[in-house]
Amino acid sequence: MSAYTPLNFIEQIIEEDLANGLSKEKLRFRFPPEPNGYLHIGHTKAIGISFGLGEKYNAPVNLRFDDTNPAKEEQEYVDAIKRDISWLGYKWANELYSSDYFDELYAWAVQLIKDGKAYVDSQSSEAMAEQKGTPTQPGSNSPFRNRSVEENLDLFQLMKAGEFSAGTHVLRAKIDMADPNMLMRDPIMYRILYAHHHRTGDQWCIYPMYDWTHGESDYIEQISHSLCSLEFKPHRKLYNWFRDHVYEYNKDQLPLPPKQREFARLNLSYTIMSKRKLLRLVEDGVVSGWDDPRMPTISGLRRRGYTPNSIRQFIEKVGVAKRENVIDVSLLEFCIREDLNKTTNRVMAVLDPIKVVITNYHEDKEEWLEAENNQEDASSGYRKVPFSREIYIEKEDFKEAAGNKFFRLKLGGEVRLKNAYIIKANSVLKDDNGEITEIHCTYDTDTSKKVKGTLHWVSIKHAITAEIREYDRLFMHEAPDSDKDKDFIEFLNPNSLTIKIGYLEPSLADAKVGERFQFQRLGYFVVDEDTTSNKLVFNKTVGLRDSWTKQKPKQNVTSSAVEKSHNKPQQQRKAISIIQQLGKKYTNLPEEKQAKAKTEIQQLAQDVTYEELEPLFGTAIKKSGTRIAVMISLKELLKNGLERNEAIDAFVAKALEDKNQLLVAEAQSI
Repeated sequence: MSAYTPLNFIEQIIEEDLANGLSKEKLRFRFPPEPNGYLHIGHTKAIGISFGLGEKYNAPVNLRFDDTNPAKEEQEYVDAIKRDISWLGYKWANELYSSDYFDELYAWAVQLIKDGKAYVDSQSSEAMAEQKGTPTQPGSNSPFRNRSVEENLDLFQLMKAGEFSAGTHVLRAKIDMADPNMLMRDPIMYRILYAHHHRTGDQWCIYPMYDWTHGESDYIEQISHSLCSLEFKPHRKLYNWFRDHVYEYNKDQLPLPPKQREFARLNLSYTIMSKRKLLRLVEDGVVSGWDDPRMPTISGLRRRGYTPNSIRQFIEKVGVAKRENVIDVSLLEFCIREDLNKTTNRVMAVLDPIKVVITNYHEDKEEWLEAENNQEDASSGYRKVPFSREIYIEKEDFKEAAGNKFFRLKLGGEVRLKNAYIIKANSVLKDDNGEITEIHCTYDTDTSKKVKGTLHWVSIKHAITAEIREYDRLFMHEAPDSDKDKDFIEFLNPNSLTIKIGYLEPSLADAKVGERFQFQRLGYFVVDEDTTSNKLVFNKTVGLRDSWTKQKPKQNVTSSAVEKSHNKPQQQRKAISIIQQLGKKYTNLPEEKQAKAKTEIQQLAQDVTYEELEPLFGTAIKKSGTRIAVMISLKELLKNGLERNEAIDAFVAKALEDKNQLLVAEAQSI
């Protein structure tokens, strides 16, 4: 039986409505994008909420494009939105457009004029703005507010007929210029706009405003719950005003008045959510397009290698809230790591190579060794990788001299080559600048020997090359558009894209566009659409751990709860003790904070030795949180080249038999 999941506040509202007599068959939801840009990660929350409710209640969800501004809307955006929602795995009941309802909206506007609830205003936009008032001072009436019904009807008809220039007249609702909610101060319903519409062509030259269109489209479609982000909460009063008046005209044919409810929008650190600002990045050539892998658009995330499941898991972890907050982008990265760890095959690639010559291996000899594709998936099978006298390893995996925290190769030291032999570094060759050009090693066929480090490698004569695009965060500031005195462009990360040549094992020669892989010890990569028959291109999706945490000030690494539990300054405390403190609270944290704590533990583990960690293998069974923290840390040491031994195997085996499913999950991933 799965654990009980409490209802979020929107589900509570729906359940109350059902309990109060609303028929379940009348539940209907919608996702209403404006086709003036590509969908981004912020929209996925609204998508997930509306389509998630549709799945939960087996109710239809309409995809309705609120296409009321032809000057900014394009068919390209419509197509991209449909493609993105489908890719996320959601299905809509009906594909609809607000432009489908232009005739009804016009007829209802005429009725409001007849009822004395709307009038044509012939002032300039500047004059109307001056009369609007302020949040603390009432506005003043337009001199045209008391035009006769007949004059208003005549002018509105002439507006529709194209008899006036843009900007000369607007239709306004007649509500209350003294209302404390400024949106109720005679809002504009229609403006004159001579622009070609992507669906209706040149049929219309007056277009309805969003507030008038949106709610009435909900009403026409008989949407039961109109869900939107908190920025629209002040609009609810106007939404209801329009709805209630139109309901009086149509309640026999359309009996269900929709109900607007608001939730907190998704704000993500280091990310711009404004479509206007994202469009500027595209138009100014800062990025290559809406689908640039650095963009927060769904298209960009897909091209970077994100999966639908990882994004849906992210939205689930974020949850549905009533108050605005900023979600750390590391949670999104955590979700894609968790997903790809289970689903991607492991391969070997070297991106910053240094040559290793195995001097006691015959020059003409080569072997094809067996390598496991994915230890997380027993069905993934094995592949063959070639081995020869000369191989590449990563430059950072070798030091002439290093301390006991360095589990990789050093002079006089031994390491295991993944899926191959144990080698020992004996000497190096250097160029005139003192840079190492070759490492000369000998190999040992006794692979049962105990060594601490394991390295990935590629046989030089068998290696294939590929263009590797390593992406980083587009902005260096956590809130790039929060400083009102600075242009958000000033916070661009100049190193958001690095292009290099990588050397890959030959099994990747036939990799297809969209295929994802884990380059062992380096990160997750996806084959980019720029790949051709003559050139492989890989995009880096995400590293194996959060590299940005390392760049934050030390005092910000751990949670405030942990910091308060110690009098010692954070900088003076050992990483292992902080990990223990995080572990003590781990199982009591909500899912989002668990993910953050896990990221912190992963980063702290970079400063932990195996000698410090091993004593914690014997932690009491009841202290499951500490054992989880130890398991997370151990996984990082293994990624960094630590060789498995009997003590590690015993610790993992014991964890796999534990009752705590979080611990079992961590153990299964080692």
